[in-house]
Amino acid sequence: MLETLMTIWLLYLGAMISPGPNVLLVTQLATRDRRSARYAGLGVAVGAGFWATCAVLGINAVFAAFPWLRLTLQIAGGIYLLHIAIGLWRARSLNLDGRVEPLSPMTAFRAGLLTNVTNPKAALFFGSMFAASFPPNPSGALQLCAIAVVFCSAMGWYFFLASAFSTRHVQNAYLRLSAIVRKSFSIAFGAFGISLLITSWREARANLE
Repeated sequence: MLETLMTIWLLYLGAMISPGPNVLLVTQLATRDRRSARYAGLGVAVGAGFWATCAVLGINAVFAAFPWLRLTLQIAGGIYLLHIAIGLWRARSLNLDGRVEPLSPMTAFRAGLLTNVTNPKAALFFGSMFAASFPPNPSGALQLCAIAVVFCSAMGWYFFLASAFSTRHVQNAYLRLSAIVRKSFSIAFGAFGISLLITSWREARANLE
């Protein structure tokens, strides 16, 4: 169980710290108003918990009714993880020159929530991540712990960003390291995607024999 949760945490960590809509929203808010950034981070975390819960419930129900779909989702997950790896490798660094006006707590929370919930890639990402990490019949405790890992990780990371990016020194330091961080996790996602595809191919061949 611990190994599975660690895998989930590492995969989600790579997705969180790489430049994307959620990171851009929180960092831009933090350059102007730390409180707004924190509420936006809370919204992003709630959105992540929502997608994680949907993925867990969906995978559990679908796999119980149609076990063969696990193999299909594994293949789709492997391809999507490779897609993420390529996207991270090609992505540009964050641009923090934009400025936004301070938002009310509710407006900032809603902005963070909608930024995450309205991103269709989030659903596919969590479905792929859990399909790649969970055993064939995950226990209820493992599912709840996985959701908790996602939510708590998101809370910790985006609250950190809200505090850190309120200082120009940390902004500049992250920009200098963002390319290395992005490419490192690109390699990790690529390796995991290839591994998942190889595993799926072996399972499919074993089922045909």
